[in-house]
Amino acid sequence: MKRSQDSVSSPRKPSKHKKAKIAPNQVVPHASTTVTRGDDHDAGGEAEWTRVEKRKAKKNKKGEAKHDALMPRFMYVNGEIVKRKDAVHINDVRDLVLHIVADAPPPNWVKVEHARSIEKVVTLLIPGILPSTLALPPLPTSATANPNIPLSIPLPAESHTPIPFIASTYSHACPTRAPGDQTRMYSVLSEFFQCQVTPQEKAKRQAQRASQRAFDSTPALYMLTLKEMIENEYPIPSYMADVFEKGPGWIETPQVSEESLLLLPADKLDSKIYAIDCEMCLTEDGKELTRVCMIEYESGIVVYDKLVKPPKPVTDYMTKWSGITESLLASATTTVAEVQAQLMPILAPKDGPTSILVGHSLESDLRALRICHPRCIDTAVIYHHPRGRPLKPGLAWLTKKWLNREIQTRGDSGHDPEEDARACIDLLRSKLRYGPSYGEFKTDFESIYERMGRASGRGGPGSVRSVVVDHGNPAVMHGSKASSNVPCTSDEEVLEGLLQTIPAHEFAFARFTGVADALGWLTPKTSAGETPAVTPAEPSPIVLASAQATLNNQLVTLYASLPARTALIILTGHSDPRRMASLNARKSTFESAIRSGKKAEDIDKADWWTASDGRELEEEVEKAKRGLLFLGIK
Repeated sequence: MKRSQDSVSSPRKPSKHKKAKIAPNQVVPHASTTVTRGDDHDAGGEAEWTRVEKRKAKKNKKGEAKHDALMPRFMYVNGEIVKRKDAVHINDVRDLVLHIVADAPPPNWVKVEHARSIEKVVTLLIPGILPSTLALPPLPTSATANPNIPLSIPLPAESHTPIPFIASTYSHACPTRAPGDQTRMYSVLSEFFQCQVTPQEKAKRQAQRASQRAFDSTPALYMLTLKEMIENEYPIPSYMADVFEKGPGWIETPQVSEESLLLLPADKLDSKIYAIDCEMCLTEDGKELTRVCMIEYESGIVVYDKLVKPPKPVTDYMTKWSGITESLLASATTTVAEVQAQLMPILAPKDGPTSILVGHSLESDLRALRICHPRCIDTAVIYHHPRGRPLKPGLAWLTKKWLNREIQTRGDSGHDPEEDARACIDLLRSKLRYGPSYGEFKTDFESIYERMGRASGRGGPGSVRSVVVDHGNPAVMHGSKASSNVPCTSDEEVLEGLLQTIPAHEFAFARFTGVADALGWLTPKTSAGETPAVTPAEPSPIVLASAQATLNNQLVTLYASLPARTALIILTGHSDPRRMASLNARKSTFESAIRSGKKAEDIDKADWWTASDGRELEEEVEKAKRGLLFLGIK
């Protein structure tokens, strides 16, 4: 809730509204405007029409003043919030944004007065702002008190908060709850950016699926489009699009002319399909190819399987994933360039069309091979993660879920590329047998940007322009459907990106991670083979204070640049996830050891996973899911 606004939930004395002002770009006719008389034969008639312009000007001025007086504002509806089982969810915040920007129905937990008067919406995800940061009271533990009601934020002078912008701009902080289950917290970004489709869009999709059933037996139906290849960072041949820069040692599958295809006999027109899987080891130059296996789809015959000698000495064989050992690779003599030469006749046969490659996250294999190939089927794309896009499912999980068999169970011995390639073949066959919707989750969900693009308000479909300003490359993740994307490497670049793009967009999303980084929340995920930290280390007070001061200055600068009637929505998403992550890593390590054939007595008791550990994990997950929401309009 904005600090200066009236609010039914605020105990403070309501502030008086300023007098309505006429925007500087509005033309107000002068009061003495008159109309030149055309003739004077009817003075009475003239008296009626000579004042028409003045009456119109007065009416317009009154309408403009009324529009100015209809200042939009947020008001929490505590009566509805107390009825909820949990705090406000991330998808509730998403639906609030869609209500303002698009055509979603109004939420019941917050009232938006004069929502159509809001010109722009800027949503910021800023993990690391904790209740203690703003001197908020602890969550009530009494059975008669509700922990989900918005909390009044003390003024900066009272709280000595390191981020005074929040305390001086917003009067209340609304508790939120991140998505997840009992043992895990799910992606806040995924929850925010994915929404259910409207009934009209759902009916349209069902009709499309029905029309596709006639083509279910054609594997080419599942080939990635150029757009999908770009979104998933595939190395793309230059004749498809000039978007990928090939470095030294790269080749591309040659383009086949339509004329040459017309000369082929009928029995040669169908493309050959091959499943491929590669294994990599680590050198000083990064991951390098060390084994490649290719299987023909129809016959199931292994047509290529070779160890590959990296161009530089191996620094880490990554055996637990690659299955490659020093002794196994010692006999390898084939180079990457030789592999390319040997594979190209298979990928581009002289007596047929270009072959189709099948793989799981196939872009990684093609990058290891340094080959740009145009025709690809990716089981990580045609099958869905249970929590929807942009998350991708793992191959072992897909095989267990949809083929009812287990792979990658050799423990520290690593993966078998032939086993993985055969799993991809069987997944494609199941897709062809059961149809396009097989293996899909949340088929009736879409990106919020698709929803905004179809919105009929604010000028009609296509009138809402959106932008994502975020670390990394948002264009291949949550921003893939937005009008614009600004990739960043620092919070400074995020701020600069917002300042440049907000004027031309109706909705903007950005993430500031400096405070979370200072708190140690952005450390790399602990892998199953590593020993997790039992207790997260405390952040440096000096580093944390500097990050908080920097964030405050960035928010002040951003707010000053926002045009009037811009809704600034800030959510923290979650609390400290480190203890939850370390417990989950320990649980995964223990379960992996048991799956690999070890008995409990063969494992150090300190590494056992017990019922007590399970209860602690559930408690830490609940703590990590807690977040805060701040609503305001400039």
